[in-house]
Amino acid sequence: MAERPRDAGERIVRAAAELLTKGGRDAVSTRAVSAAAGVQPPAIYRQFGDMQGLLEAAARHVLARYVRQKATRSPGADPLEDLRRGWDLHVSFGLAHPASYTLMYGSAAIHEDAAAQEGLAALQALLAHVAATGRLRVSVEHAAHMMHAGAMGVTCSLIATPTATRDMRVSEAMREAVIAAITIRVKSREKGKSVSRETPVAARAVALRAALGDVEAAMSAGERLLLGEWLDRIANAKP
Repeated sequence: MAERPRDAGERIVRAAAELLTKGGRDAVSTRAVSAAAGVQPPAIYRQFGDMQGLLEAAARHVLARYVRQKATRSPGADPLEDLRRGWDLHVSFGLAHPASYTLMYGSAAIHEDAAAQEGLAALQALLAHVAATGRLRVSVEHAAHMMHAGAMGVTCSLIATPTATRDMRVSEAMREAVIAAITIRVKSREKGKSVSRETPVAARAVALRAALGDVEAAMSAGERLLLGEWLDRIANAKP
């Protein structure tokens, strides 16, 4: 029975992804991939056009696997700590898979990749939880953009830095700087006493915007749209 093109293509991608992870771009040669996938070299070009097409497909495979694994994590008690763990996981993934990371995040194609969009949606959902606690000072979308850009920039910088001189404190410092820029600090206890702090109007607007889905049935589509526009305007207004 003849092998289906899809089966051959999947084996080629898996083989290329393994080679890319272990040896970088130079390890993904026609000969190495065809041997690892058990196909003839022409099959690679029939499926992917050229080696660049195969490299991009392999990088997408590696990224999709990471996003699926990340999605299995159970949320913690504090969404801000989940946000920190998510940042650290992103950086760790990039350093563990530098070839795949630079192929994906160094290209505009990242904005069209299904796995990348799934990861961004998960980040926005997490930030919505932060907003619901009244600790997000900017809109969920703006916060997600800042977190994504910050983590991506740090990861690319660390990848480009020789391992011997790589300073992981840079990632931690940047992470905390971004979190400080998008959130307000709330202390719940101080020496056994509760501490109250006025929540900025913008943070209240962000929290209400994040909670609109809970009262969806109480408003018409037009009312939700209008209220959402007002709340976004308040959230993004300069103090």
